[in-house]
Amino acid sequence: MTTSGSPVVSHGGGVSDGGGVSDPAAVQDAIEYCYERGWTDGLPVVPCDQALLDRFLAQTDRDPGDVVFAMPHLNRKCTVRLAALNAAMAGCRPEYFPVVLAAWDSLAAEGYLAKGIWQSTTGTAPLVLVNGPVRERIGLNGRGNVFGPGFRANATIGRALRLTALNAFGLRPRELDQATQGTPAKYTLCIAENEEESPWTPFAEQFGFAAGESTVTAMTIRSVVHVEARHTGVPEQLLRDFADTVARTGALLHETISACLVLSPEHARLLADAGWDRRRISGYVFEAAVRSRVELDLAGKGSVSRKSRWRVPADHPDAVPDREAESDPDSTVGDGRVHVLNSPDAVLVVVAGASNSGVSAVVETFGPRGDRPNVVRVQER
Repeated sequence: MTTSGSPVVSHGGGVSDGGGVSDPAAVQDAIEYCYERGWTDGLPVVPCDQALLDRFLAQTDRDPGDVVFAMPHLNRKCTVRLAALNAAMAGCRPEYFPVVLAAWDSLAAEGYLAKGIWQSTTGTAPLVLVNGPVRERIGLNGRGNVFGPGFRANATIGRALRLTALNAFGLRPRELDQATQGTPAKYTLCIAENEEESPWTPFAEQFGFAAGESTVTAMTIRSVVHVEARHTGVPEQLLRDFADTVARTGALLHETISACLVLSPEHARLLADAGWDRRRISGYVFEAAVRSRVELDLAGKGSVSRKSRWRVPADHPDAVPDREAESDPDSTVGDGRVHVLNSPDAVLVVVAGASNSGVSAVVETFGPRGDRPNVVRVQER
C-alpha cells in the first residue's frame, strides 16, 4: 500500500449487500491476501471495499486527498483516504473516524513523528486520550481494564494509527522501524478519561476547551508503569510513590523527562478530598521527583553529553555538567538533589480506570516536556 494505492478489495467477494457474510472462504482468502501484501500488524485485518471506505469518508468534511500527516525525511505522506482505509482495516466503525483524524492532528502538532521518533531504537508509541461526549457515543472505555482488551473503540482507534504507520509510511519492524524491543502499546493505546468519577473537571477543560466538547490529546510515550498504592490515605505518601516511579534512573535518557499520571478514581478522590487539585499534584511531584548525585553517578548518569544532552557518566569524553549543576552547585556532590523534570508542567494528570482499588499508572511520555499538550477538537459531521 502506498500513499496513492488503491483500497483493499474483498478478494473474490464474500460480503453480501445486506451486511452478512455470503462466502466465509472468500473473506478468509481476502484476509490472507492482506497478509501476503504485508498490510497487517501481525493480526488479521478487515478487508475493505469501496463501499466501506465511502462510509468512513462520509464522516468528515475533509477532502479525501487532503494530507493528514507527512514525513518529509521519508518522502511519504498520509491522506484522509489512506487514514480512512487503515481505520477500516483496523476494525474501526465509520463513526470512530473523526477521533482517528483528531489523533493524527494532535500527533502532528506534537512534532515528534516528523523527526523520526517512530523509527527510533527506543520503541515509542502513541497514547490517545479522549474527552467529551464522543466517549459514550462510540463506546470508549475509561473505566475498568482501561489499558486492557475488551472494547472495540479503544482497540481499533489506536490500531488504526499503527496500521497507517506500517502501510502509509512503511514503518515495518526491522526495516524502517528500528525499535530494539518495542512495547505492546505499539499495537494500540487509546483510552477515555473517566470524567464521571473524576473529582476534577475534564482534562481538556484545563486548556480552554468548553464543557461538552469532544477532544483528543495524543502523546508519544515510552511505557506505562504500574503503581500499586493501596497502603496509605496520606496524600504526600501517595505522591511520593508516584514521584519515585517517575524518577527511576532507567527512564533518564535525556537530561530531564516527563510523565502523565493516570490516577484511578480512588486515588483521585483521596487527593481531591484533602484539597489537592491537578496543579498542586504536578507541583509536588516535580519537587519530589529527584535523584541524588551519587545515585546518578552510580548509574552512570551523573552528567550530560555536550552534543546530545543525553545522560552520560561523569568521565565520558563528551561529559559536561547538567543544568541543575550549573544553577545549584550543591547538587553536584553526594546527596545533592537533581530534579528529573524541568517544571511542574512536565507532569500531566488524568483520571481513568475502575473505582475499586488504589492502583494507578505512570505513563512515561517522551522527551523533556513542559509546554501545553496538544489537545485537538473532534470534528464530527
